[in-house]
Amino acid sequence: MNIISSIRQNSIGLGIFAVLTAGLIALTHQLTEHTIENNIVQAQLSAFNEILPADRYNNNLAEAHVLLPADPLLGSTEPVPAFIARKDGEVSAIIFETVAPGGYNGNLDLLVAIDRNGVVTGTRVISHKETPGLGDKVDLKKSQWILSFSGKSLDNTSLKQWNVKKDGGNFDQFTGATITPRAVVRAVKNTLLYFNENKDALLSR
Repeated sequence: MNIISSIRQNSIGLGIFAVLTAGLIALTHQLTEHTIENNIVQAQLSAFNEILPADRYNNNLAEAHVLLPADPLLGSTEPVPAFIARKDGEVSAIIFETVAPGGYNGNLDLLVAIDRNGVVTGTRVISHKETPGLGDKVDLKKSQWILSFSGKSLDNTSLKQWNVKKDGGNFDQFTGATITPRAVVRAVKNTLLYFNENKDALLSR
């Protein structure tokens, strides 16, 4: 009986401990969830403001999220996120989360901001697996190369010029690494093509 009683008491104690632990975890999650979400939003807005000046919009970009249907020009077989910037209610720019297939070590994920006139206001690589010291120069922390897209459009840069210099275009390649910049240039160009082809629908959102 003593053994059975002891086992029963231990089981009750473990049960109470499990309930208290689960409750503490749930409470901690509830208390920190808002903070985590807010930090994510702030980081996202900071990235947006690097490629689209804050004076170009006055809506809440974090809440202006839409999903665009999959399209080869956006480099993905899945729906692509985009953020609609508005100034005084009028669409002023679109920020696309697009994909650059064909990097040296796989796909690269990009943010490409295009204003309502079809001009790139900024571009950033937000995720990649490129080789340190070579292809990773697409990252602003490594070089200024990604800034070369700002101010470019299909009107002031011909389709032929939307290539790296090795292919007869206007954009620099990296010493010993042409594949990665080639993929990014192509992705930005294709995002512009997508914008031009869908301009009316995008600007009327």
